[in-house]
Amino acid sequence: MLSISDLHVAYGGTRALDGVSLDIAAGQTVLLVGANGAGKSSLINTVIGLVKARSGTISFEGREITSLDADVRARLGIGYSPEGRRVFPTMSVKDNVLAGAPQLKGQELSRRWDYLVAAFGFLAERQHQMAGQLSGGQQQLVAIARAMCGAPKLLLLDEPFLGLAPVWIEQISAAVRRMQNEGIAVLMAEQMARPALKIAHYGHVLRSGVIRRSGPTAEIRGEALAEEYL
Repeated sequence: MLSISDLHVAYGGTRALDGVSLDIAAGQTVLLVGANGAGKSSLINTVIGLVKARSGTISFEGREITSLDADVRARLGIGYSPEGRRVFPTMSVKDNVLAGAPQLKGQELSRRWDYLVAAFGFLAERQHQMAGQLSGGQQQLVAIARAMCGAPKLLLLDEPFLGLAPVWIEQISAAVRRMQNEGIAVLMAEQMARPALKIAHYGHVLRSGVIRRSGPTAEIRGEALAEEYL
């Protein structure tokens, strides 16, 4: 579904990614693990089109998208939940979630809301509450639900577990498992390797913009956990 080949990214004279290559299949969850500054967010931002690649290619469902704008990539089916629980604090929970699918109207939008309520039960209870009044874990779930609202084929999650209590980590993990069952591909960048390794199928250990180790999560577990503390 997603194929990245020999990707190079730099900010000014600073190298962010140096020859990164990886693939993700439908229904597969792939983990990018590494310390701060390893290049995880740079890779996510390049895939969604917020950062331009210096060289290399990105293909989605067999179509090269390296030079496409971010909004075009979103319409092709690439969803994104950013780091830091970025909700619209003065908007209601429901309006935050539905903002993720501006192209949907009427009954189609209602059906999508019902689907997300089934996945995240608290949405119905808090739908009229301002998102800024929620706990950190609830805000993260709202951000993920917003990214899912547009029914993406590929969902990019940037540090979804950062700073969250175990109860919210488990709910986000359950949401990822639901996406796996529905054939949605997930690329997750995460410094907290321990919970992420429980739900990912395959992982890449990033350091200084280079993939140092790749493999099924059972094989890279030791190195991923070591990277968590760097």
